[in-house]
Amino acid sequence: MNKLFFLFLLSAVLLLPGFKRADIQSDLIVLKDEQIPVIPKEFYIENVIDERHDKSAVVWSSNIPAESNPPAKRYDFEGGGFRAIKGFIDHNLPKNRALRPIIIRLKEFRAGELILRDGLINGDVSVVMSFNIVKADGDTLHLLDYNGKAKYSRNGGLLQDIEPTLRHLLVNGLVYLNTWMNKQAATNINLAKAVEVTFTDHAEKTEEDTIYYLFKRPLTWDDFRGKVPQSKFDAEVFATIGYNEKTTVTNGAINLELDIKVCIPKNDCWVKAGKQNDYALNHEQRHFDIARIVAEHFKQRIRAENLPVSNYDGPVNVDYLEAYREMDSLQKQYDAETNHGGDHAAQERWNERIDKELKAIKSLSH
Repeated sequence: MNKLFFLFLLSAVLLLPGFKRADIQSDLIVLKDEQIPVIPKEFYIENVIDERHDKSAVVWSSNIPAESNPPAKRYDFEGGGFRAIKGFIDHNLPKNRALRPIIIRLKEFRAGELILRDGLINGDVSVVMSFNIVKADGDTLHLLDYNGKAKYSRNGGLLQDIEPTLRHLLVNGLVYLNTWMNKQAATNINLAKAVEVTFTDHAEKTEEDTIYYLFKRPLTWDDFRGKVPQSKFDAEVFATIGYNEKTTVTNGAINLELDIKVCIPKNDCWVKAGKQNDYALNHEQRHFDIARIVAEHFKQRIRAENLPVSNYDGPVNVDYLEAYREMDSLQKQYDAETNHGGDHAAQERWNERIDKELKAIKSLSH
């Protein structure tokens, strides 16, 4: 989650025009319309939510501390502070609903004024906005924050004199959002609009304990390095499937790279002495082949998915578990129907079935 903060400072002291007197007019502040100097190409504002701690006003004005200091006076925008701010955004920022929907959470919009003894009024303005994207499933995701600040000084006068300062901070927050979105749209995973999947078949350059499936690299009896257990069978292998995942974002799309692993640990393969023959080795090789076929079925399931950008891992995990169950079922079916290789006719039927599927897989890879 990216959290960026922006500090906007006007000139160190702005001397706003006005009458030279210490009292503040009780006028409401009219927030003027101003066309925001951007046309968003990556987002639109779907909604603005008021999350200010105190929603009663936008300006608090008080005298310099004294023994009997009256309570601060409060002033607001005409029509209500939040209503004026939301209306300003709605009126002045183009809204293209084909783009990404953004929700603004208004955390703070406050000006604090201090009336000095000489009649000069110093003000500090703070505007804090949180920007959140609305995902396809309706959930929102925090993207970044804008934290704008400004100082001003004025010699009394009309309260309306501070309106440009308040308005410029609001505009700067929206310009900041637009700048960030333009820079991040192509590469930020939280802004991605689609998921594109590519597959590779994992193979180690230097073979050690684990054998990764390659058509040109069949099993040999030298691969059976495990300790022989007490068993009624002559040999056994433990084939499995898995995957590594890598994600990058390019041109607003998540590139999901799945490196598919079909493998057998040599230390989990064993054969009894005197039982090494070509027929038995073929039976064990077919267990490895079945795992490779199921891995291809796993790819096919994922290709058929319309993976959501907000949770692409969910369907991939479900498809993987389904593939693992399929592999376990096929391995048991294969051993049951061939009587663990003892039924030669059934073994030949499975050989033909497996070879047919492997041939189809090879044709897809060329």
